Amino acid sequence: MEPWTARPTGPGNAMNCDPGGQSLTRWPVSSLSEPLILAAATFGFLGPRGTFTEVALRNTVDDADPGGRLRSFIPYGSMQETIEAVSMGEVDCAIVPIENSIEGSVSATVDILVHEVDNLQIVREVRIPVRHCLIARPGVTLDQITKVVSHPHANAQCRGWLRRNLPGREVEAANSTANAVERVAMSDKPWGAIGNELAAREYGCVILEADIEDHKDNETRFVFLARQRERQDWFEPYKTSLVCEIVKDQPGALLLILQEFSFRHINLTKVESRPSKRRLGEYLFVIDVEGKADEGPLADALRCLCCKLPRLTVLGSYPVGKPPRLASR
Repeated sequence: MEPWTARPTGPGNAMNCDPGGQSLTRWPVSSLSEPLILAAATFGFLGPRGTFTEVALRNTVDDADPGGRLRSFIPYGSMQETIEAVSMGEVDCAIVPIENSIEGSVSATVDILVHEVDNLQIVREVRIPVRHCLIARPGVTLDQITKVVSHPHANAQCRGWLRRNLPGREVEAANSTANAVERVAMSDKPWGAIGNELAAREYGCVILEADIEDHKDNETRFVFLARQRERQDWFEPYKTSLVCEIVKDQPGALLLILQEFSFRHINLTKVESRPSKRRLGEYLFVIDVEGKADEGPLADALRCLCCKLPRLTVLGSYPVGKPPRLASR
């Protein structure tokens, strides 16, 4: 099961050309009566247990399906292993972080989807608020903390709070916020970890201070991945994620892509350049646009881009994630 990657079909009118009648979204489409993530029985997520990825998963999917069948949530040790698990069929779906409002794109996720797998589609996105806590073993107080352990992003997102409340304390990097809490739980030293409430419960620790992040609007966007397309007829706004490769680096190369969307009044929600991994200074563009890939003006724009670009890949066309303040409504 491979996605169709567009190849140029020769010169022509960029606004009206047709890539030989081929479909940009040559994928099996779900025929289920419910979204793919609700039908899935097994999920892979970036572990260990207690990560924000697990929080996003549990906020979206219940432990059991409507029929009472228990779902399986399986942690993996890296982004690569998590994505490969769904690609190889070990799990039905996987969830991985793809963008943070403070730190930007999660490059590991983007690069794997762009360069290393060719049988997956993004089927849904979710957005959750990032609420950091200072966590320690029971009995340790704030003034006893000698070291703070967490993922570098979490440390950076709480830098101001740490400077004001734990000045001069050593800050040490961990593989993830959950790994930091696990390390603190196993240590006999008065260390603190930056993590979330789920991790504190998972490893038998306590929260010394909650909401210590410097930016209260901090949120992360996660995507669910599956080996087929989500249905395109849910009554929700959709987003389509694309990979566009230019012929060569020259003035107006990006404009050549963007004008197809501008002409049709299609809104772009993200434009990002990523290294092509072939030579220095050569890039691909990852673009998120509003709309369904195979309907209306967007489908027309994509057909025209096929004539212009050496590569046009649809990473997924899926329902848009609601901001955290709206998701619970």
